Amino acid sequence: MYPALGTLYPDSFMKFRYISCLLMVLIFAGCERNTETELSGEIQGTTYHVKMVMEQTDATPEQIRADVEAVFRRVDEKLSNWREDSEISRVNRQQTTEWISVSPEIVRLVTIAKDVNRSSAGCYDLTVKPLFDLWGFSRHENRVPEQHEIDQAVAHVGMTKLEVDAENGRIRKTDPELTIDLSSIAQGYTVGAVAERLESRGIHNYLAEIGGEMKVKGRKANGASWRVAIEKPKPMVREVQRILEIHQENGAAVMTSGTYRNFFESGGQSYSHILDPRTGSPVTHNLLSVTVLHDDPTVADAWSTALLCVGEIAGAEIAEAEGIKALFIYRDGEELKEHMSSRFLSPTEP
Repeated sequence: MYPALGTLYPDSFMKFRYISCLLMVLIFAGCERNTETELSGEIQGTTYHVKMVMEQTDATPEQIRADVEAVFRRVDEKLSNWREDSEISRVNRQQTTEWISVSPEIVRLVTIAKDVNRSSAGCYDLTVKPLFDLWGFSRHENRVPEQHEIDQAVAHVGMTKLEVDAENGRIRKTDPELTIDLSSIAQGYTVGAVAERLESRGIHNYLAEIGGEMKVKGRKANGASWRVAIEKPKPMVREVQRILEIHQENGAAVMTSGTYRNFFESGGQSYSHILDPRTGSPVTHNLLSVTVLHDDPTVADAWSTALLCVGEIAGAEIAEAEGIKALFIYRDGEELKEHMSSRFLSPTEP
């Protein structure tokens, strides 16, 4: 599956999560005059953009910028697989089956990931790092490995080999060679952490976007709903597929995962960076992108990847069973088609 950008997700800021493959979720500005305070910047390999109504806060834009960048640094220190000195990198170097004390952030992400793993029949998996390294997606050194190499890597992959003790703040690997890659969920967590910081400053009407993933809450300064655009899943082009008008006053995360930007070709065949941890090989279905709406950006991030991994048919079934708001865009011959879950079509809160 699925690394992403920056030092959390190793790549340049123009390349969206899971190393540049990700479908870009664009902020839809329209033609109206902007009346919100806006901040944007580049930090640790990605970009961020915040639009906010600051009528009920004493904080200055400079203080908000410092808050946002402090969140990036804190998350990076704990969750980055790219940094050798991050907490998760230190955990990965510990080849032990003893319990390992970890930060609350890691406990929460692993707990969520295990739930999504079970509901996706094992297609969503944080322990997929050996496969991602093997296929060369980690360092842009792509190759098609031999089957015996894949088999060896798969032997050390599996969320059932990772235990979590949330009450005591610790995790345990039943396979000492197990390694954890949080990049398929860390960006959603970062979005949520930024949103929480805005709200702690008294800002309750905002759009917080990091690397194309976002959370919106409340309304724009003129009372209108926030609007975002979903990109058409075609390589080498940037076109809008659909405009979403977000009506959830209590806040909604908009997370999109895609297969169509990060791939390589070998022997006349294309290989996606989305790897099925059960087979050790790239997925071969026709699903190109999945957009998930959820009140929790971390959960939305995990589910957008999980549904993308299982494909358009199983993904639609799982979305219905789990009550997930999901938009699927898939290839049917030469056409692009959409499928929306029943919850996605519902006007109710996420």
